[in-house]
Amino acid sequence: MNLTNLTILGSTGSIGSQALDIIREGEERFDVRALSAHSSWKKLADQINEFSPRYAVLVDDRHKVELEDRIKDDRCEVLYGQHHLESLAEDADTDCVLNSLVGFSGFIPTVKALQAGHRVALANKESLVVGGALITKLLDENEQAELIPVDSEHSAMLQCLVGESRESIEKIVITASGGPFWEWSREQMQKITVEEALDHPNWSMGAKITVDSATMMNKGLEIIETYWLFGLPLSKIEAVVHPQSIIHSIVTFTDGSSKAQLGPPNMKVPIQYALTYPKRSYLQADRLDWAVSQQMTFEPVDYERFPCLGLAREALQREEHAPAVLNAANEVAVYRFLNEEIGYVDIPDVVESSLDKIACKDNMSVESLRSIDEETRAFARELRPKSVHS
Repeated sequence: MNLTNLTILGSTGSIGSQALDIIREGEERFDVRALSAHSSWKKLADQINEFSPRYAVLVDDRHKVELEDRIKDDRCEVLYGQHHLESLAEDADTDCVLNSLVGFSGFIPTVKALQAGHRVALANKESLVVGGALITKLLDENEQAELIPVDSEHSAMLQCLVGESRESIEKIVITASGGPFWEWSREQMQKITVEEALDHPNWSMGAKITVDSATMMNKGLEIIETYWLFGLPLSKIEAVVHPQSIIHSIVTFTDGSSKAQLGPPNMKVPIQYALTYPKRSYLQADRLDWAVSQQMTFEPVDYERFPCLGLAREALQREEHAPAVLNAANEVAVYRFLNEEIGYVDIPDVVESSLDKIACKDNMSVESLRSIDEETRAFARELRPKSVHS
């Protein structure tokens, strides 16, 4: 059996760690070609010692000495700095790049990997949110390049669409758990703490993604992803609240029938599917017990209490750089909230003000996206939301 050379960008995070669990325990044969971490040097060192990659990147080099002292495998070349992530992504000996970087930092590695003709297992939703037009163009121009989604919702859509034509799609329905505040009033939301926002009822994720789930910005970003992944108009993409998180997405077809992909909340399923697509392999994971009584309920999204979802739909309809503004402003707002500089309800205010203020008339390119990202972040960092007083 041939080995698949795998590069994992963001190997110490939740997605990267679970991917290594799959490799450690699974039937598929992977050779870990490269690993990367931002600052978790101890965990990266342990992964290097176990999986013996050819390369590893630590973006934050403040613990360079400690990392190298901890590494026992001298065959691994360790590199330092953000720019080396791009080198890993376009490495000619890599077959598949799992991009689980968080935020805009994952966009250029996605571009480089696709330009190199690799399969990209994409867990970095910002790549498509920020530069969906560029990425779809790259996929059209390079027949070898593949982009397989890792998000549970988009993996579900892909699984439902195997064997189906895009023309037969009437609607794609993205399910949302509703997060921890689905039943909270606007008045209650005024006093949400960081600890409460990080307490997700169904999923275990990183802090930024967990807050996005609480504000439902994650569903807005996923709508933009769906738009680019499947080439559908916005009118055919809908979000609904499904608190049990059993159905991950639904596709309704032009004959009135629907397909849904179901399973317990478990990110290892979509991670493995992206790595092995179109094959399936055995995975040690929980199964649904259909002999046990269980409930699956659905509710419409409340756009007044969760304005981030509406802002994402609006950004997709504005000028082509608007989703990049949305993404950058949201990243800054979430980190400011996590640092207790602003309140939970200020997050959509920062995003909306940024969308109203920042625009770009240049044709979309990597350079224009980098510029608009930097401009938006500078604006969002200094913005004083309505609830913040002198």
